Amino acid sequence: MLVLSVLARLAWGLLTPNGMNLVDLHVYVDGSASLLQGKLYDFTYSEDTPDFPLPFTYPPFAALVFLPLHLLPFDLLGVVWQLLTVAALFAVVRIGLEFVVGPRARSRSWTGVAMVWTAVGIWTEPVRTTLDYGQINVFLVLGVMLAVRSTRWWWSGGIVGVLAGIKLTPAISGLYFLAQRRWREAVFSAIAFAATVLVSLLALGPQAATYFTSLFGDADRIGPVVSVWNQSLRGALSRIMGEDVGLGPVWLLAGAVCAVLAFAAWRSLVPLPDGTDDRLGTLLIVQLFGLLMSPISWVHHWVWVIPLLLWLVYGPLARNLGARLVAGCWAAVTLVGVPWLLSTAQDSIWEVERPAPLAWLGAVNVVGVLVVYVLVIVVGRRERLAGPVTDRRVEPPRRSGAQAPDPTP
Repeated sequence: MLVLSVLARLAWGLLTPNGMNLVDLHVYVDGSASLLQGKLYDFTYSEDTPDFPLPFTYPPFAALVFLPLHLLPFDLLGVVWQLLTVAALFAVVRIGLEFVVGPRARSRSWTGVAMVWTAVGIWTEPVRTTLDYGQINVFLVLGVMLAVRSTRWWWSGGIVGVLAGIKLTPAISGLYFLAQRRWREAVFSAIAFAATVLVSLLALGPQAATYFTSLFGDADRIGPVVSVWNQSLRGALSRIMGEDVGLGPVWLLAGAVCAVLAFAAWRSLVPLPDGTDDRLGTLLIVQLFGLLMSPISWVHHWVWVIPLLLWLVYGPLARNLGARLVAGCWAAVTLVGVPWLLSTAQDSIWEVERPAPLAWLGAVNVVGVLVVYVLVIVVGRRERLAGPVTDRRVEPPRRSGAQAPDPTP
C-alpha cells in the first residue's frame, strides 16, 4: 500500500501539468545561490507564480544550509526531495507511535500500522501541499520529534536551535522544554539559535544584517495574511473581520484566550498507562499553539495534524468517544482540504472580502485546535474525578495466528 501510494504520488507529479514545479524548492535552490552575488533578499522567483513573485523569506542561515542544493540537477533533486519527504513522514509516524505505545511501536505489526498511516498521510492536505511545493515542513517536524525523544540535553537543544535558524517556526519548541522542566535544553536551544545568527553575520555580512534589521517579522513580505491558505489565528480573524487585524487588540484578546486554553489543556493531560508524562500530548499542545499565534501558518505548515491524529487514535484518549469524533473530523478536513476548496471561491488570494459563511469556514483549523484543547480539559477533569484508568493501551490489528509482540522493553 505504501509503495503504491508513493508511485501514485510520483506519477501525479511527473505526468500532470505543473506537477513538479516545486516552487518553494526553487526558492531554496535559486534563492540561496543568489547570495553568491550578494542579492539574497533581492531575489524573487516568478516563473510559475507570476501574480506573486516569491522572495527568499527564510533566515540567512537557511541560505547557507540550502546552498549546496544548487549544484544538483533540479529535476533529480525534485524527485529525491519528494522521496526523502515521504521517508521523513514515515519516521514522524514511527516516532509518534513510540510516544504513545512505547517500545511495541518497533514490532512488525506496529511497523505495518506506521506504513499504512504514511501511505494515507501522503494525501492529506498539509503533506500534499508540502510535496507540491517542495517544502521543508516534514523535515522540521521530524527534527523536533527527534529532539523531544532524545535524552541528551545538548542534542535536543541543539536540534531545535539549528532548526529555528533555518526556519523560525520550530522555536516554539522551547516552550515544550520549559513545560517538561528540561531547563538545559531550553537554554541551549537559544544558544544554538544565537550561534546560527552569528555564523550568518560572519559569513554573509550585510545580507544577514538586512534580514535581522529590516525583514524580521514582516508578515506581508511572506504572503497575503488574509488568504484562506493562511490558517493562523490572525488569518482567520482577518477574514471574519473583513480586514487584516494585524497584532492589534482583537488579535491580542483572541491570543490570550488561546494561551489560557492551551495552558489549561497542558495541565489537564492524562498520563500514559505506565504513569509517565504524555510527551506527545504536551508537544502537540505547544506546536498547535505556535501554529495559532504565528502571523502566517500556511496549510503546509500543519503537518502536525498527522501526529495529532496518531495521538487521538492511539493515545491516552483513544477510548473516549469525543476523541474519536474529533479525530474523524480532523481526518475529514485534512483529507478533503477545506482551505483548498474555499480557495476556489476567491478570484485572488489578496482579497479579504468573502461571504460570512465562507469566512467562518476559513477558520476551520483554528476552531479544530480550540476543540482539541477543550476536549483535553474536559477529559482531564473527568479522569481526575473518576481516578486513574489502569490500561488504555490500543493493540494494532494482527493476522490470525500471529503472536502478540512482547510489550516489555
